[in-house]
Amino acid sequence: MRVLLFFYNLFFPVGLLFFLPGLIVKYRNRPGWKSTFGERFGRFTPERVKELAAFHGAVWVHAVSVGEAVVALSSVRAWLRRDPELKIVISTTTTTGQELVRKQLPERCAAIFCPIDFFPWVRRAFDVIRPSELVIFETELWPELIAEARRRGIPAALVNARMSDHSARGYRRFRLFFAPLLRMLDLVAAQSEADLARYLSVAPGVNAVNTGNLKFDQQVPADLAALDTGRWFGARPEVLIAAASTHPGEEALIAKTFRGLLAAHPGARLVIVPRHAERGAEVAEILSGEGLSYCRKSLGEPPAHPVQVLLADTTGEMLSVMKASDIVIMGKSLAGQDEGHNLIEPALLDKPIVTGAVLKNFRFVQQVLRGAGALTEVRADGELAGALDALLRDGSRRRELGEKGGAAIRRNAGAVDRTLDLLSELKRGQQSREKTGKGPSI
Repeated sequence: MRVLLFFYNLFFPVGLLFFLPGLIVKYRNRPGWKSTFGERFGRFTPERVKELAAFHGAVWVHAVSVGEAVVALSSVRAWLRRDPELKIVISTTTTTGQELVRKQLPERCAAIFCPIDFFPWVRRAFDVIRPSELVIFETELWPELIAEARRRGIPAALVNARMSDHSARGYRRFRLFFAPLLRMLDLVAAQSEADLARYLSVAPGVNAVNTGNLKFDQQVPADLAALDTGRWFGARPEVLIAAASTHPGEEALIAKTFRGLLAAHPGARLVIVPRHAERGAEVAEILSGEGLSYCRKSLGEPPAHPVQVLLADTTGEMLSVMKASDIVIMGKSLAGQDEGHNLIEPALLDKPIVTGAVLKNFRFVQQVLRGAGALTEVRADGELAGALDALLRDGSRRRELGEKGGAAIRRNAGAVDRTLDLLSELKRGQQSREKTGKGPSI
């Protein structure tokens, strides 16, 4: 593995030249916290170094963006309740994820940007934090990050780990690199038996177990406020549809479908929440093209007149939008998109869910909800209008689907406790190695 890491770091600057323009564009266009973005390049101000010195020995938890950060924060809160002496540093890759973490940061926690995976920047971050454990959420297999933890004898775990069929095929094709990388992890806590099998197919012998999906253990904040619909629509809509985490192609389909439904359901209203808020102008053009009246939430001010559509091109408000809604369409599942997004959040809020029939990244959650009879699945884009029309007409059906979904999610809870038990074992194992002077090697 040392040889592979040598060549990885040797050629990384070349790859960075191609990666950097996209990073700069995202930095400029994407909202969120940017004040400490230099940490992505291993740059910590003297003030930050002093601040983070209080967190030496903390657990380093990495969650790439908003979706992973929500789950990580929920797990972190549970871990802090278990261990009153624990300190945690939470890192993100994106500015939107960083802003969410900083807004909801629990006591005894700090937030940083995760360094780009180049050895001097990664080592600088480890020097500043001096963590006792590295916990990575879902899919972030950065070789130098994992290898540096290994060099320092720090246990590293990949939790809530998932691997799609497509990714598994790619990893198996390059298993000469990925198999030893996965074996450097002390623990892979997979979301499902299928994810577990995929990891083992890439790296037989890796310490991997099925702990279940941490998202099933998410808790809706007790003080969660619903979106103030009156500001945008003039009054509480008869039925409010939320199109959540939409991707290119989906907004056009949903807008066209919604416009067609207005004749039969003039009191219905729509909120579109694009997955990437920086696409707000693009989505606004689509709404204009359909002749729909709309307002962009990012502009801050309510419209002069009530609108038919609210374009929520902001971050960190998804749950509030869902709570105010009567129907939730989950994005990345229509108009040629088939990877899916987290179905658990609307289910926890007892909302009826409309989704495409193929979700490559969320199949287990989909199967759980499908088995409970809690999903409205659209097998072709042309079916969306009929599916929404049926739900718009039948309030009792909407309530039934939502209640079934919420109950199904709560029945599958427990992954947090199972995962934290294993992470605690890793910590005890590290303490034992420190006493004996033994440590792992790459």
